[in-house]
Amino acid sequence: MSESRLTSDLARLPREPVDRVTNPFGRFLRIETLGGVVLLVAALVAFVLSNSPWAHFFAAFWDLPMGLRFGAVEFVRSLREWINDALMTGFFFLVAVELKRELVLGELSNGRVAALSIAGALGGMIMPATLYLLFQAGQAGGAGWGTVMATDTAFVIGCLALLGRRVPPALGVFMLSLAIVDDVGAILVVAVGYSAQIAWLPVAFAAVCIAGIAALARIGVRSMPAYFVMGVLVWLAIDASGIHATIAGVILGLLTPARRWVSDERLYAILDEVVAHPDAAADSSDTKDRETLQLAAIAARESLAPVERIQIALHPWVSFVVMPVFALANAGLPLALTSLDVSLTATIFFAFVVGKPAGILTFCWLAVRTGIATRPPGLSWGVLAGGSVLGGIGFTMALFIAGRAFDHHLIDSAKAGIFAASIVSGALGLAALAWVFRSDSRC
Repeated sequence: MSESRLTSDLARLPREPVDRVTNPFGRFLRIETLGGVVLLVAALVAFVLSNSPWAHFFAAFWDLPMGLRFGAVEFVRSLREWINDALMTGFFFLVAVELKRELVLGELSNGRVAALSIAGALGGMIMPATLYLLFQAGQAGGAGWGTVMATDTAFVIGCLALLGRRVPPALGVFMLSLAIVDDVGAILVVAVGYSAQIAWLPVAFAAVCIAGIAALARIGVRSMPAYFVMGVLVWLAIDASGIHATIAGVILGLLTPARRWVSDERLYAILDEVVAHPDAAADSSDTKDRETLQLAAIAARESLAPVERIQIALHPWVSFVVMPVFALANAGLPLALTSLDVSLTATIFFAFVVGKPAGILTFCWLAVRTGIATRPPGLSWGVLAGGSVLGGIGFTMALFIAGRAFDHHLIDSAKAGIFAASIVSGALGLAALAWVFRSDSRC
């Protein structure tokens, strides 16, 4: 074996037999598109089970009460409520972390490029909500306007993946940024429009805890358990206040630092110290060499910003655990709809399929026309129009808000509109983009 080959092998982490399994699995988790596939499978399973002979047991399972009781004090809710209120906090935390990373370190750090995605997200929220209110004003489903405001990130990215390399990178960035922004907007709508009467004492306690988190970051505390405990206190306080507790995830995500603790220069200087001691004893625990290795390990970890480390750690869990479990608990829809509110179903369908793309395109055009935003190379108006149609895939967030907005008499009608709109928007969006790409290739 040549000296260069030996040096190259030593520069890698050692391989073990288990790596043959874990490394491909790690790569699998990093492919965001597969999150949409897993989510789709979970939704189909929920749909099938809700129309099977076990439908009653399937529905009853998610209504099982769970929690703690301490004498007269109890902290109990159904399994579905724990998923929607607690587990989904992790989803919104990741969304906020991704948004902050994009704004500080990613594509959205360019203000005029960010303005295009933000404008599209605003239009994609305002236009469908306005159409919904026009059609449902004074009716039983009038309070569900927030249902039609958000785009499902996983399914949109999954649809783009079906088109392969023909998709310009600018469209992927635009759609991902738009979906993240309107997910944050949707949870703010939930916090403001679908929360119970607010108790201000818990709000004040949550504010103190949030200030404490900011202070810990300011003075350089880097203990994750400390931040976790403070985050749990924030969640409990917001939950007790009557505001939907998932807003805690957004707040905590936006508080996550985007600045690295260790610069590249400092990291390389520390690694140079390691290189200077290549013969450190393997069983030594107190030598200067061992201290240098420990310092290098910390420096390597801290050379990534917290928003990057958290995103890498949480993304697989949210995509392959949190979202599928949410779909299993909420996507069940019996085909025997005995009391379908056709007006509500049609309104949700129209707001997503027509209102979403119209709002995204209109606001993007206005932003570019007024000079607020710029349209990046590769993102033609035709491509943007096709992507805007995909914005009508609401699914996850639509189900989440529908669960807050509608009672049991209307929830199945709302789900029918959400499912139909997501399927049609996906099909039309893919067809439109395929036609645009084919036309561009001919030109």
